[in-house]
Amino acid sequence: MLTVDPHPLLDPVAFTSTFPAPLGDLPAPEWLQALLKPGATAPLQSDDAVRGAVRDLLRHGGYKPTGRGKPASEYLVRASGDGTLNTINAAVDACNAVSLHSGLPISVVDLDRAKAPFRVATAIQGDSYVFNASGQTIDLEGLLCLFDTEGPCSNAVKDAQRTKTDPTTRRTLTLIWGTRELGDRTARAFAWYRELLERLGATVERVG
Repeated sequence: MLTVDPHPLLDPVAFTSTFPAPLGDLPAPEWLQALLKPGATAPLQSDDAVRGAVRDLLRHGGYKPTGRGKPASEYLVRASGDGTLNTINAAVDACNAVSLHSGLPISVVDLDRAKAPFRVATAIQGDSYVFNASGQTIDLEGLLCLFDTEGPCSNAVKDAQRTKTDPTTRRTLTLIWGTRELGDRTARAFAWYRELLERLGATVERVG
């Protein structure tokens, strides 16, 4: 289902989640929403060393992870701090909570919109995709991406619009963009993530 091209820094964890109902019928419970607030108690905390290691991971292929192209996990820190990290649904909120506190970017794609098999590789010149409903695109050259049969569909910065979850989603593929520079942080993030999802009634299966 998933292959990963050799990479000296990448330490990914990928898994599927099957939810008991469409995401539109699964609002995040209060305990999960509380994890999106500044100062929430969590088993992992991010810091400057984590942020630097994640940027080094994305920089390896020639990508520049700065400005609007910085890792998604950094946006979450800012949004949580200024109170704009709002609840979306149980699946997205769980992703955001783990990414916020671990400092690791995380991609989530709808398994019924993306087309297997999947591959993790560095995007080449000319690779791009639309990342929001208004049609904005991101240039992917040099950036680690998840590819399906149609091309790149997610990465540690912005996920493609064509494979994003929506209210009808029941099955997802998640990829934690971890780095070997941070030891067992990816595994620890996955363990906590799995606990959250199973508490929400989801079935989690590791892949790759």
